[in-house]
Amino acid sequence: MYIELKNINKSFGDFQASKDVNFAIEKGKLVGLLGPSGSGKTTILRMLAGLEHQDSGDICINGNVVNDLPSSQRGIGFVFQNYALFPYLTVYDNIAYGLKIQKKDKKFIKQRVTELLDLVGLPGLEKRYPDQLSGGQRQRVAMGQRIALARALAPNPEVLLLDEPFAAIDAKVRQELRTWLRETIDKIGITSIFVTHDQDEAIEVADEIIITNEGRVEQMGDPVEIYLHPKTPFVAQFIGESAVIADYDRLKGFHLYPGCSRAIIRSEFVKAVRYGTEKRYQSLYAEGIVEQKSRGHCIPSVCGG
Repeated sequence: MYIELKNINKSFGDFQASKDVNFAIEKGKLVGLLGPSGSGKTTILRMLAGLEHQDSGDICINGNVVNDLPSSQRGIGFVFQNYALFPYLTVYDNIAYGLKIQKKDKKFIKQRVTELLDLVGLPGLEKRYPDQLSGGQRQRVAMGQRIALARALAPNPEVLLLDEPFAAIDAKVRQELRTWLRETIDKIGITSIFVTHDQDEAIEVADEIIITNEGRVEQMGDPVEIYLHPKTPFVAQFIGESAVIADYDRLKGFHLYPGCSRAIIRSEFVKAVRYGTEKRYQSLYAEGIVEQKSRGHCIPSVCGG
């Protein structure tokens, strides 16, 4: 495995943000860290980047334990939630920032910045400042995201981390950026992890999902597999559209488990019939094939298929 977290624990005072976190990611995968606010997603990302240090456990990248390495030596590119562009630097200098820190020569920097501007679809904007980007607010936000990604990729990192890259963006721009990000990462093939609390976003963009809750990893796997086979009650309720039925023993068709008084159900898995008949109502569920474009997945009850 290319990235491994082994028995990671992290506390901030009396609050335990990470509780025995374990997972492994293959090289080249695009993985979504998915969970509600406060579930420990960003803490995991920051520990991977070296911006926070775990209290115990090991972080391994490409077979090497990086616990004691500073963030600058971990080979990681980081895209912050607010993009964190330098307003007093041009687009060119924003993207070139990490390369200048590495003391790369000017010819190399110019070539690399030009390549990245082409990659993110913003050629010809190198002399502008962030507040001079043309278009309305939507366009400027989208451009800021692309510039931030180009800056993170400039030093040619081994791993790309993105902290809620689509937060606080309206729905239309968010959808456009999802597609663009997936296609861009496909082109470069970099191992990537992004944080989100939006399950539609995770399912559409990610190869695999890691679901977090109260500092723990609840489940990791292919989005469709997680949807069809949740391993914990939290995952069953969090992914897709579900309902909790109290006193489920009054209903026919459920296996009864001693000590359990509630069941989590999804409408597409329920067969509704009139008492004494076996006819299924056609309006409950529609089957079909959802095409997959590039990366990402679509689940009927989540994506509207």
